[in-house]
This record gives sequence, structure tokens and C-alpha cells, in this order.
Amino acid sequence: MQLFLEKFETKHNSAPFNQIKLTDYKEAFEKTIELARTEIDSIVNNSELPTFSNTIEALDFSGEKLDRLSSIFFNLNSAETCDEMQKIAQEVSPLITAFSNDIALNEDLFKRVKAVYDQKDTLNLTTEQATLLDKKFKGFSRNGALLNEEDKLKLREIDTELAKLKLTFGENVLAETNKYQLHITNEADLKGLPDGAKEMAASLAKSKNLDGWVFTLDFPSYLPFVTYVENRELRKEIAIAAGKKAFQDNEFDNKENVKRIVELRHKRANLLGYQSHSHFVLEERMAQNPEKVQSFLNDLLEKAKPAAEKEFAELTAFAKELDGIDKLEKWDGAYYSEKLKQKLFSLDDELLKPYFKLENVLNGAFTIAEKLFGITFKEVFDIDKYHEDVQTFEVLDFEGQLVAVFYSDFFPRKGKRNGAWMTSYKPQYIKDGINERPHVSIVCNFTPPTETKPSLLTFNEVTTLFHEFGHALHGMLANTTYPSLSGTSVYWDFVELPSQVMENWCYEPEALALFAKHYETGEIIPQQYVEKIKESASFLEGMATLRQLSFGILDMTYHGKSQTIDDVKAFEKQAMEGTNLYPDVAENCMSTSFSHIFQGGYSSGYYSYKWAEVLDADAFAYFQENGIFNKEVATKFKENVLSKGGTELPMELYKKFRGQEPKVEALLKRAGLI
Repeated sequence: MQLFLEKFETKHNSAPFNQIKLTDYKEAFEKTIELARTEIDSIVNNSELPTFSNTIEALDFSGEKLDRLSSIFFNLNSAETCDEMQKIAQEVSPLITAFSNDIALNEDLFKRVKAVYDQKDTLNLTTEQATLLDKKFKGFSRNGALLNEEDKLKLREIDTELAKLKLTFGENVLAETNKYQLHITNEADLKGLPDGAKEMAASLAKSKNLDGWVFTLDFPSYLPFVTYVENRELRKEIAIAAGKKAFQDNEFDNKENVKRIVELRHKRANLLGYQSHSHFVLEERMAQNPEKVQSFLNDLLEKAKPAAEKEFAELTAFAKELDGIDKLEKWDGAYYSEKLKQKLFSLDDELLKPYFKLENVLNGAFTIAEKLFGITFKEVFDIDKYHEDVQTFEVLDFEGQLVAVFYSDFFPRKGKRNGAWMTSYKPQYIKDGINERPHVSIVCNFTPPTETKPSLLTFNEVTTLFHEFGHALHGMLANTTYPSLSGTSVYWDFVELPSQVMENWCYEPEALALFAKHYETGEIIPQQYVEKIKESASFLEGMATLRQLSFGILDMTYHGKSQTIDDVKAFEKQAMEGTNLYPDVAENCMSTSFSHIFQGGYSSGYYSYKWAEVLDADAFAYFQENGIFNKEVATKFKENVLSKGGTELPMELYKKFRGQEPKVEALLKRAGLI
């Protein structure tokens, strides 16, 4: 426990994973909260008049040890959890929430913040300082500082319950994912499945002391199965299992959690004087209000729907012609899409995978970052890891100075939630003249190596790696004074720009030549494959856009107005009605495992993926006009976007980089929708 109260005696002050015991956490949280409370008290009880330095800056740098502990604990709870850790999370979450509320609802502290805020025009602040002051003031006013005592108490109760519900929601999804397995003993049932996926399934069966092959709902296991296995009934079985996670009226059911989370979010927003949770959230986004988001989603829907319906009709006709399928179901989508792609482009993932060995792709991302932003990555073996799969790197500039510590964690395992994400173990900030460098991690669930093959990625996994690496660059290249404005601490609908823009390099011959090399022969990916990748980039893009819009619309329907939800499935069905192509599956419900909005931070924010696609298409068009490795454009992107964090309004930063506001036409053109 003492470990968390002092500076870590580790290389670069990195997280001392090997020294941490689960039994340390509870007491460590209690002690670091106490420490942070003392720091807050010293700000409140300062006899000097409130100034930017003794109040606003002091507040931003307070609670450093608690923040560090929280980042370590909750990151591990996502990447390497166990029953005991989940139990601790349920115990400490209310403590953290209560402490956050103690700060937000501290009248004397708010008085000092308000005193500084009221004289902001006379303080001669830098842009970054003015942004911090505005953020701190809103942090109070948007979190109950202006409420009466009775309503403050209600807010505390809501926040405590919400924190626990979100944890429970995520635990249930993980439990349901881990619970399911499809055990196959007849090899004929696997007809069509590539050898690599088959070998992985055999290896998984062996690890469970079973004969044959085992498939799970982890993406690297699930996706090849529904994409390639000819047996339609088995595809149906695993697809329905994936679609009914936490929707089975069992101990892990999330229906009531969904209803309660939505209800509490609206109650909270109403208590603070907002019409809905979306109105509250979007006030601090580029989009500004729900009406603008709805208009954005509907506009894209109008443009994408005709293309999506045409593509779906073509896919349906293709399935009918190939196999006599009269009605295309959800478990047919990936299978026939892949078959059609092979027919149209003579291209499939199995053809490409030998060129995408994980180590090569990662090194390719490193090389591209070096060419664009002047940083190098050096693997090191003297920084603690939380699991043997994790790799650790020092990120250095051309002078050999430390830019960041970088962790990568790529393969699925029992204690790790599904999906891919970037996170941070230590933020960047400048204090006492020292530029503290960030510690950043990307966590994915890629196809693991087998006994005979290294980890060979699908093209989708390649773009996922580049996506998360883009987030990582945003964290690693941060160069701001204040921790709360650093790295990815930006408006939520701006945070996806660095990640999505990086995906574009995966389609460029000049970039692919750096890393797409056959894992056995070293041969660079043939030019005709590169052309096919580019040609197929907008394949079924209308359907993909419609699917993404359906998630954004569902999110906004839940959060855009206060309402009572009687039946989660019926509510979801109605919300997504205008975007559906496939027939409904009665046993399935997406909401009960929609972790982005019910566990993560995307409530009223799922639209931001599409919003950021507009930004990234426009931004990459600028690179293309000048050369994809153009140093001048890359430097402008680094200095005006990646290093600036949340120090200015996103649109102002974007215009400094691009010289103009983004144009939606760039996205529509790239997607082949115009």
C-alpha cells in the first residue's frame, strides 16, 4: 500500500506491476483519497485571496497519487481482471465517486474558483490558462455546485449508483463472453474455415483438455467462424450467442441495468437544469446540441440509405444465385460479403494475412510515426509488465530524449474485455520546470500466434492497430502544461480524429511497402493486391455507414429525451427501424452489451465516430494533396492537433492545421457515396 504514496522507484517512474498485490488496493485508495482531500483543504483554507495560481492551477495538480492509482487499477480491471479485482472495483468506485462529489459540491472551493472566473478578463491569461479556468468553472457549475443542499444530496446518490451500475454492466458482458463456447468434434462442420483459424481453435480446445475445436465470442475466434464456415446452422448458433450477451434473463442480464442507467442519467441532467442527458453532454462537444447531431445523422442517413439498400439487394441476389438463400439473415452477412468481395476483387483476408505479420505491422506504424513526427521506438525489457504478452517501448525523439513510455497488449485472454482501446498510465504535464512524459498503452484482441504460424492479422486488424496507435500518438506527443488538458483530454467528438486519420496510411502503396512483407519470403505485398485493397476500401460502404449510423441513432434515442422504457428490446427495435436491412432476431438485443455507451464514455457521443470521419477524410485529403509523408503538413498536424490536447477549442485547432473548416464532401467522396 505504501507503494502508491511515494514516487515509484522504477525506470521512468513506470507502474510497478510486479510489486502490486490485490490486497493493497482498497487501503491504497482510502489513503490516496485522504491525501487528495488534504490538498483540496489546503486550497480552500488558503488565507490569501484566490488567484489563478493558488486556486485553479493548484486544483489541477491536486490528487496526482489518487489519479495514478486509479489509472493503474481500472486499466488492469479492463485488461487483466479477476473476480477479486471486480469485487474491489465495486467497493472502491463509490469511494471515488463520493470524493469527486465532495470536490464538485464544495461551496467554499467553488467560491474561490468563481472569484478567479469573475475576474478572468483582467488576468491576462494565455489561451491554455483561459481554457483551464473555463473548464474548472464548468466542472463545478455542470456538476451541481449551484444546487441547493437537498438536490446536492440527490446528485451524490445518483452518481454513486451510476458508478456501480456501469461496472456491473461491463462485468456482465465479460462474464457472458467468457461463458460461451462452441465445441466442435466433426471436422466436416468446419468446411470453409481457413487453416490458421482452425489451428487456433484446436489450440484453444487443447488448452481446455477437449478434443476437436473450440470457438468463443472473442473477436479473433468469432469473426473467422461467421465469415468462412459454410455450415449455416452453426453460423446461426454462434451469431445468436453473440447477439444475446446479457439478454438471457439470467444472473448476467443487463436489461434492468440499461433502463436504470438511462433513467438516472436523465434525472441527473434534469436536476442540473438540462432538458436531457444529451443536452448536458453535448454542451461540451463540437456538435453543441442534440438537434445538430440528429441533423448530422439524418443527413448522412439520407445519403447512405439508397446506397446501402442497393448493396443489400446485390448481396441478397448473390446469396440466392450462389446457394439458393431466399432470405439473408444476420449470420449470413459476413459470409456472403466475403464471398462477393472475393468474386469482385479476387481478394480475401487469407490471401492478405501472410503479408501482415503483427510484428511487421507494428514496426510499420513505428516507421510511419518516425517519418511523420520524428520519433523512434525502442523495445526495452526493464520496465514492469502486468502480463507476459505485453511489450514495453521507450519512445525517443531524434536527440534521444524520452518522449513517452509505450505498452502494447495484443491477444485475447480470459481476464480481458473484448474490443480495442488506448489508455494512459501517466499523463503528460509540466510542473516545476519538468516536462513529465506520458505512459501510454494500446490494448487489442488480435489473432494470436499458433504452434506453426506467427500472429498474422486480417486487414481489419491492421486498420484497428493503426487506429489505436493514432490515439496513442495523441497521448505520447502531448505537450501541455496542465494534466487535465493533456493528450486525449479533448472534446469527445474530436478525440477520434488522430486515430481515424492514421488508418488512411494502411491503404497507401508508399506506406504498405514499409511493412506489408510476406512473413516467410520477405516479399513486399504485390502491387495488384494493393490496388485491390484500395478498390475494395469502399466495398459495401453504404451498409457499413448505415450500421454505424444505427448505433449513433440508438444512443441518441436513449439519451436525447427523458422517458420511461418498459421493454429494452422493443425500444431498441423502434429506434433502429429506419436503418435495418436484415430481419430482426428475436433472441438478440444489442443494447445489453452496448458497452461503448453503457460502460464507456460514449453516451450521447457514438455519433462522434462518423463526425470524426468527416474530419479525418478532410485532413488526409490535405496530406494527399502534398504527399502522404510531407514533413510540413505532418508538423502542422503534430503542432496544432497532436501536441495541443484540449488547450483550445477543437475547431480552432483544426483550422490552424488545415486553414479551413472540414468539408463533408471529402468523406462522401472517399466512401463512394457521391
